[in-house]
Amino acid sequence: MMPFFAGCTALTYKNTIVNTIVTEPVVGAAKAESANFGLIGRVSVKGGKESFAGGVQWHHGEGGDEILLLSPLGQTLAQIQRTSEGVHLKTSEQESYYATDVESLTEQVLGWRLPLMGLQYWIQSMNSPATASAIDMDIDGRVVAIRQDGWEISYLSYFPMLRTQTTQTQTARPKLLMLKRSALQIKLIIDDWNLGGSY
Repeated sequence: MMPFFAGCTALTYKNTIVNTIVTEPVVGAAKAESANFGLIGRVSVKGGKESFAGGVQWHHGEGGDEILLLSPLGQTLAQIQRTSEGVHLKTSEQESYYATDVESLTEQVLGWRLPLMGLQYWIQSMNSPATASAIDMDIDGRVVAIRQDGWEISYLSYFPMLRTQTTQTQTARPKLLMLKRSALQIKLIIDDWNLGGSY
């Protein structure tokens, strides 16, 4: 079995920041949702009350999210479901928890904060329109980092540029992200994107 983050050093993205864009909140965007997507990847968390390393499956659709956190062997350790009514988390011991927001619930149950409302945008190399942000761009117009809501998100690697079937324009999807806030550090590697779909 390969080490969890084997080969990550080869993915490092080193383009120099040439432009920083500062954004202000968009009126009425507090409940805005990002575009639908599905992804499979791996996540490593350090610096919280608990650490975590394992797999992740995430489906983000209209009005909600479903996230599975998996052991390195693929067993479901936690299932997080967000709807308009709130957030539900079920553990592998079949214990159920409920809260109005993901960050407080994941900190209570998992020992670290998952910033889902921002992450639905950050994972697609965009800022959330709901709050102010600063976005660092490279010479090719690609996002290198976003600072928002007390988090710094660094984009260390992207998948190769692809043409989408609907627009025929090229788009780059992040492959390796690092999220930091105080001592908490979340590393996310995306192995496969399914835009508009689920897994």
